[in-house]
Amino acid sequence: MLSRRVFNGLLGATAMSAALSRPALGGAKARIVVVGAGAGGATLAKVLAKGAPHAFAITLIEPETSYVSCFHSNLVIGGFKPIGAITHSYDRLASAYGIEIVRDRAIAIDRSRREVRLSGGQSLPYDRLVVSPGIDLRYDSVPGWGKEHEEELPHGWKAGRQTVILQDQLAAVPDGGLILILAPPNPYRCPAAPYERASVMACALKAAGKSRCKIIILDPKDKFSMQALFQDGWDTYYPGMIEWINADMYDTIDHVDPATRSVSTGFENYKNAAMINVIPAQMAGAVAANAALVDETGFCPVDPRNMTSIDDANIQVIGDATVQGDMPKSASAASSHAKVAAHHLLSEIAGLAAGPASFANVCWSMINVDDTVKVGGTYEPKDGRITTIESFVSQLDETPEIRRQTQQEGVVWYNEIMTDILG
Repeated sequence: MLSRRVFNGLLGATAMSAALSRPALGGAKARIVVVGAGAGGATLAKVLAKGAPHAFAITLIEPETSYVSCFHSNLVIGGFKPIGAITHSYDRLASAYGIEIVRDRAIAIDRSRREVRLSGGQSLPYDRLVVSPGIDLRYDSVPGWGKEHEEELPHGWKAGRQTVILQDQLAAVPDGGLILILAPPNPYRCPAAPYERASVMACALKAAGKSRCKIIILDPKDKFSMQALFQDGWDTYYPGMIEWINADMYDTIDHVDPATRSVSTGFENYKNAAMINVIPAQMAGAVAANAALVDETGFCPVDPRNMTSIDDANIQVIGDATVQGDMPKSASAASSHAKVAAHHLLSEIAGLAAGPASFANVCWSMINVDDTVKVGGTYEPKDGRITTIESFVSQLDETPEIRRQTQQEGVVWYNEIMTDILG
């Protein structure tokens, strides 16, 4: 079972006292603008609003009217959850916590003027800015595939319509049909997710009597998260249905042809696939890149003690958009970043005493019904990066009961983190 220490770290706050020692900015409320209302941005806004409502005027910029979580979206694709189960309202952030929500997209940051420009033409001034835009996709990273093809050859790496497209396409795959999953290079959002996706697809196909289907994962990496656990599960539950091929075996992706649903590699041509799931390379959300907050990796380097951008002391960057050291890009990591960043603002502006930064992460992956595995750890800042202190992973010899318990942990965690994010 997940240790109490790690579980509390996922949902708890960095230790700090409850006593105020000075007013915020001489009595005026600090204008905190947060770009992005996902697991990072929404969590930070709520922590600030709860921790010192007198100290902050919080504005959350988010173009979507509801939050559809990428985590657990694979379960929707496989038919184990309806899309409504991962779709959540932002209403409580405004009604219960007094957070102003601006329904628009942040397109530029004027760092000298301390303003965020929105697609609708409005500019919002800030005293401190928190950038949590998640990832954007590198549409030019897969030859022959681009944004114009994402509906017929979906990525599913941003939940919502893409999730439903993948679910519908999976249901339409005939028995004996070929599914190709083009996995992304590192770093990318949720390292275990492409392999969980293959698992839930195979599970759904087998349950529908389509055991002759073949899922081929073309992967540019030479290894992947929880590889031994996934491959053992595939051999146990879906013999012959899932094949993982790394770049040493297929050489390179030469071309994707959406018209014929074909993929050409250095060694093989895969023709007339029933379904192609293209997961391209990724980078920090465009607004971060436009503001020159990224480095050569395409992600944003930060001071891990407080998540402050190394390029601007008035900006913090959290979640998938950051260069995270040992931490993966995940919802629990983003939530953990958010709390460290929020406690820094509570300390610096509202006068709350904060302890040293600490982080926690855990990711659950379904291999089969009642068989779920997990990986995670605790982390702290060290030598300018987020460094692993303790780690854990499910074991190959676990009993079915332990795997069922792990699945229940994942269900509990999902409900808890959604309350943590949105109230």
